[in-house]
Amino acid sequence: MTRVGHNQSIAETVEIGAGCVLGDNIVLLDKVVLGDNVYIGHNTVVHAGTKVGDNTRIEDNCCIGRQPRSGMRSRRKVQEMPGLVIGSEVTIGCSVVLYAGSVVGHGAMIADLASVRERCEVGEQAIVGRNVMVECNARIGARSVIQTGCHITGDIVIEEDVFLGAEVTTMNDPYMGRRPSPHGYAGPTIKRGASVGSNSTILPGRVIGEGSMVGAGAVVVKDIPPHTVAVGVPAVVIKSLDTERKDVV
Repeated sequence: MTRVGHNQSIAETVEIGAGCVLGDNIVLLDKVVLGDNVYIGHNTVVHAGTKVGDNTRIEDNCCIGRQPRSGMRSRRKVQEMPGLVIGSEVTIGCSVVLYAGSVVGHGAMIADLASVRERCEVGEQAIVGRNVMVECNARIGARSVIQTGCHITGDIVIEEDVFLGAEVTTMNDPYMGRRPSPHGYAGPTIKRGASVGSNSTILPGRVIGEGSMVGAGAVVVKDIPPHTVAVGVPAVVIKSLDTERKDVV
């Protein structure tokens, strides 16, 4: 049996599964689909076409599935996106903003105050930490962990089992907005099993190799080979890693 709080605005086309719990002041717009046992906290808006899987929990004051908008000077003009898709057993914290056109995989967690833009993929059991900003066209692989306050630039590829420490910054525009990039935007690629320490900066198009480690506060201006440790400003490789061990910088 679904439990519904006070002051709801639920469109006639909404589908609500069994055992859902909806808090006060909920807005569910056209063609929203909620699976079974979904929890939605107080003062949350779920925009048109959003699909939410079974046993997913969305906390208070969230904006789920909103359409992107362009500014007058935006170089990338957005278009109408298909509805946001949220998998089963996902946890979404308070005051989270998720855009239409993205997919959040089974068992993922998106913590308080985070935002995920359009055309993004958050893989199964990935963690997007508190106050993380994920820009458009980003891919975050399964089981990867993005810690508090990271900036995940657009057009980035983060493969599976990656760890990013708090406040890592990534970039996709080598010209810093001064002129259009002749080759388009290119975020970094962080390969499977790599780890990047807190407060590091990764420049556009750089590749962090599989299983490699980047020390805290590093500035990555060149590609980092697989299974190596790199530290410093600019980051330089200081040793190779024994792939049978889990070395720590």
